[in-house]
Amino acid sequence: MPPDFARDLARFGSRPALLVPGHAPWTYRDLAERAESIADRLRGPKRLVAIEAASDPQAVAAYLGVLRAGHAVALLPDGDAAARERVAARFSPDACFRRVEGRWRLLPSGVPAGPEPHPDLALLLQTSGSTGHGKGVRLAETALQANAGAIADYLDLGPEDRAALILPLHYSYGLSVLNSHLAVGASLWLHPRSVQAPGFLDAMAESGCTSLAGVPHTYDLLESIGLRDHPLPDLRLMTVAGGRLAPEQVRRYHQHLASKGGRFFVMYGQTEATARIAYLPPHLADSHPDSIGVAIPGGALSLRGPNGKRLDGAEAQGELIYTGPNVMMGYAEARSDLSRPAEVTELATGDLARRDPDGLYRVVGRLRRMSKIAGQRIGHDALEAALAERGIVAAVVGDDRRLLVAFAGDQSPAEVTDQTMQVSGLTARHILAQRLPELPRLPSGKPDYAALRAGLAPRDSDVATAFREVFHPTRPRPEDSFASLGGDSLRHVELSLELQRHLGHVPVGWERMTLAELGTLSPGQAKGASLGSDIVLRALAILAVVLQHQTGWPVYGGAAAMVVLIGLGIGRFQRAALVEGDFPRFFRPLLRVLGAYYLILAGYALAWDEVPWASVALLGNWGFADPARHEMLPYLYWFVEAYTQMLLVLAVPFLWPGVRRAVARDPFPFGLALLGVAMAARLVGPDLWDVGGRRIFTLPWVFFLCALGWCIAAADTLRRRLVVLAAAAVILPLVAYLGGNWYGSWIKYSALLGVTAWLLFVPRLRLPWVAQRPVLAIAQASFLIYLLHRLVPEVLMPALGLSGPGWAIDTAAVLGGVGLGLLAGWLQRAGSRLISDHRNRGMTRPYRPVGAA
Repeated sequence: MPPDFARDLARFGSRPALLVPGHAPWTYRDLAERAESIADRLRGPKRLVAIEAASDPQAVAAYLGVLRAGHAVALLPDGDAAARERVAARFSPDACFRRVEGRWRLLPSGVPAGPEPHPDLALLLQTSGSTGHGKGVRLAETALQANAGAIADYLDLGPEDRAALILPLHYSYGLSVLNSHLAVGASLWLHPRSVQAPGFLDAMAESGCTSLAGVPHTYDLLESIGLRDHPLPDLRLMTVAGGRLAPEQVRRYHQHLASKGGRFFVMYGQTEATARIAYLPPHLADSHPDSIGVAIPGGALSLRGPNGKRLDGAEAQGELIYTGPNVMMGYAEARSDLSRPAEVTELATGDLARRDPDGLYRVVGRLRRMSKIAGQRIGHDALEAALAERGIVAAVVGDDRRLLVAFAGDQSPAEVTDQTMQVSGLTARHILAQRLPELPRLPSGKPDYAALRAGLAPRDSDVATAFREVFHPTRPRPEDSFASLGGDSLRHVELSLELQRHLGHVPVGWERMTLAELGTLSPGQAKGASLGSDIVLRALAILAVVLQHQTGWPVYGGAAAMVVLIGLGIGRFQRAALVEGDFPRFFRPLLRVLGAYYLILAGYALAWDEVPWASVALLGNWGFADPARHEMLPYLYWFVEAYTQMLLVLAVPFLWPGVRRAVARDPFPFGLALLGVAMAARLVGPDLWDVGGRRIFTLPWVFFLCALGWCIAAADTLRRRLVVLAAAAVILPLVAYLGGNWYGSWIKYSALLGVTAWLLFVPRLRLPWVAQRPVLAIAQASFLIYLLHRLVPEVLMPALGLSGPGWAIDTAAVLGGVGLGLLAGWLQRAGSRLISDHRNRGMTRPYRPVGAA
């Protein structure tokens, strides 16, 4: 008999069942009628029907209709043709309900029917994160009903509840949210896009959602968009499962919800138990944040020792065993397995757990070669088998953060990473592919996995040293990343140079890799590897500045491009500090800039025997002082003053929490507004503050370029990139015309239009390996080159009495200016290294090796 939540839909009548943004709600009556319509088309002997499990009412209705007709459902990832083909090859579904050219269709398989599934079988799921070589999980109708009822019981769900369904329905956790809410007549808000999609929190608030379920990675994303700071008056229940959520996060969300009269549930489950095994009562979240709690209603937990005997008593530790009506019938490898009756009465979870004196259970490790990453369980052996079928001889180890795929062969690490992504469903940030001359093996010939794990132990690597030096006095930990440490654009270039120096290339996405992960990367030249276009542009921009200042050649736009890069860097690397209201962190990079600036200012003050007070106050670019009277530094240094003023102006709106919340949700509208305000200042400012030709150094004259950089950083879709390019195509010619309408102005702003397109549509640029080091070195030293390059022709060369033809003087000035900046950069790094070494001498830094429990 079908589960109650599928059979008795109509009893809830006109109550809303499914809500989809931009569409009328589906009532329970609507859902029942559509499900029955599908069931009517499937009357007959029991079949297996595959369904693409999209967050769409049609897919939900099909799932319920197939169950109502008494058939078994095989849920597939939405739009994943490869997964559909794998299921077809192994289990031969009799029909498939999926989208074809945008329309939902029930398609017969076209192949002879296989053995009839067992009468009790209701659902076939792949274990979460299956490689295609993992086993299918056979679930009975009674298991679906029991699990849905137990969840509704301990969560105390009722008809007035409304869940935000953001988890995929082919994932047992996501499906359990659907089943448990339908069981009590509650409603579900289907949101097929990422929680990071613009406007997600506003849409969720408008929908009236009372609950939200997510895996630990979901909570990382929710933190990044500022959920706890966003007004969600109806949200009173949140749950987490699919992996371990950090204890501090557990406490944070428990306290956040408790302060509003809500509840936060930590849960534990496996697909083999129809999703749910245990839950932590909310009132224990503060005192036991690392616990999975107690068994769900109707189930029981116990521990088993290595000898197979049950372990009793407080503080016992062993394999976690679960019994209950929601335990699977068994696994399935092929269609013939679907005919077998229930073969499992208790579930050995493969997790090592400890029972506390108060009866709560806590998972402390894994017994089997398996990782659970981003809510997906990845069997290491199954992954090795999948790679072997693709011609890759590999050994896999890992933990719940990342996998190491060690291989011996002719493939490149990038190729193995790509293949591993395809068969595991993980992203590149969770995979480290490492080529070895040969795989380590035991005398028995089996892979030596212990040796692989030992080889992953992060040393006090050159990369770790570079992080300590660049982020001094902050002491980075192994779990820190460039992004989490609040890196800025200057540090980004500096660490890119260090990575290239130590690894031979700059890994894609290194900004979000932890220090421990970076420490495991093997050195190796990557011929033709790519660099961020912003880094290449930074090097070209400073070279253009130096060349134009010395020769007067019409290579205009270098300094303007650097202002665009300032905005881009703030939008990429410092936006988080603004959104969090962490102003000390936001302004910290400015201190490095001002340190060098004031050293130069002190030099001029000694040489002039006068203090240029306008420059001391960082106001020399406003036109009321004159370097000829030693009231300010030479005009060259306007850039530092404008940079400081831009940071101050940008910080002001973020004093208001509403602005911080809006930018956390979506930084793009803020960027457009900022660009509009900056353009208004550009058009009106020169008339309000007329300083003649010196207006080109003032904040109103250049701030729109910084705003343009922010927009480039925030343009995360093709449509938005086109909007930014269109805006630049209007603004830059207008500014060229208003800026004197002379050829230099047109060259400058035409070049900036090209720069905008480059940054928008070519985020990375492939360069020959031999070109990477010089480009990175110049980009890293660009600020110091800017500050120091004029000292060569104006101070050093006259002091040395150097003379010669114009071309020789120009060449010496340009090369000397760049070289002086590079030398200063080297001295700065050497000083940081000495300070860092002194501070860290004798220290040992703990780490957690990949593969540790």
